[in-house]
Amino acid sequence: MKLAVAKETLAGEKRVALIPESVKKLKAKGFTVLVEKGAGEGSFLSDKEYVEAGAEIVSSADFKSADAVLKVRAPSPQEIAQYKDGGWVFAMLDPINRADNLPALAGKKTTAFAMEFIPRITLAQSMDVLSSMASIAGYRAVLMAAQDFGRFFPMLMTAAGTISPAKAFVLGAGVAGLQAIATAKRLGAVVEAFDVRAAAAEQVESLGAKFVKMEITENLQDDQGYAKEASPEFIAKQKELLHKHIAKSDIVITTAQIFGKKAPILIEDYMVKSMKPGSVIVDLASETGGNCTLTKHGETIDIEGVRILAPANITSTMSSAASRMFSKNMENLLLYLFENGQLVREYPADEILKRSLITREGELVSDIVKKATGK
Repeated sequence: MKLAVAKETLAGEKRVALIPESVKKLKAKGFTVLVEKGAGEGSFLSDKEYVEAGAEIVSSADFKSADAVLKVRAPSPQEIAQYKDGGWVFAMLDPINRADNLPALAGKKTTAFAMEFIPRITLAQSMDVLSSMASIAGYRAVLMAAQDFGRFFPMLMTAAGTISPAKAFVLGAGVAGLQAIATAKRLGAVVEAFDVRAAAAEQVESLGAKFVKMEITENLQDDQGYAKEASPEFIAKQKELLHKHIAKSDIVITTAQIFGKKAPILIEDYMVKSMKPGSVIVDLASETGGNCTLTKHGETIDIEGVRILAPANITSTMSSAASRMFSKNMENLLLYLFENGQLVREYPADEILKRSLITREGELVSDIVKKATGK
């Protein structure tokens, strides 16, 4: 089976779908690997390293010979037009927001696999790119906050007196939130966290943070472990609670997202204005609308002395580590699905294929995408 690793075309995207180490392992399992010239440059990987691992350096025009194209971000319709008829595409396809790709995939009879749709089951843990990338985002968000914050994170005893530790509040205790909690604690902050899933309390407290409790009568977790949408009554009570904690916080990291939907609003304008000047908010949900009403994706804004950071593609700021993790997830997935160039898992019997295939030989098969787009 011939794989092609494409160079990313989205502005600011520095990751690559496979690193040389994975190329070498896939070659040993019988795969042929093509790598577009310069694909690894954003992650400090040279074409020479890929050649030494057994890859062939090519141009995008050579992708027509590849059975599968591997990317981090979704290809454009123009890119898809260059791929092999009846081939595969593996990437974070964002098929709901990028529904414009569906006709192109249909026209090429492409079987398209959305990496971000991989189910959160034990079998698929080693392939879970969302968790890998969320871990990086949570870590990086705290470092960005620390850089923007005009004070120390830890308590310090100095000749000039005692400096109190920063107070950090993390909204959402999924993978990104837990990494943010751990990082803020390591830097010496006093950390609180909130999540609509009561089951998250144990994980939060195991990291040394205080879990902000709320009486929860609704089931707000789906069968994949993702947070679900809440009722208006719950949201009103939640915002009242959050406002009290946000007002006394120096650092707020928001990570709350609902799979396949717009991010929930957790921080209203009045909450931001209740914070002390010099405080920092980092909104990790900005790409899907943001958890704060004032967030502007890809920008840093100042509201009466409170800075709101909404980094675009935060994982690319750690491209080397992010590519290594993404590549390992991709490698594990390919070795699970294929043997000797042949697909060894059956659709729809295989749970990973059933959830993650968006199109199968061009036909839209994803129930999630059908429901979201009305197609």
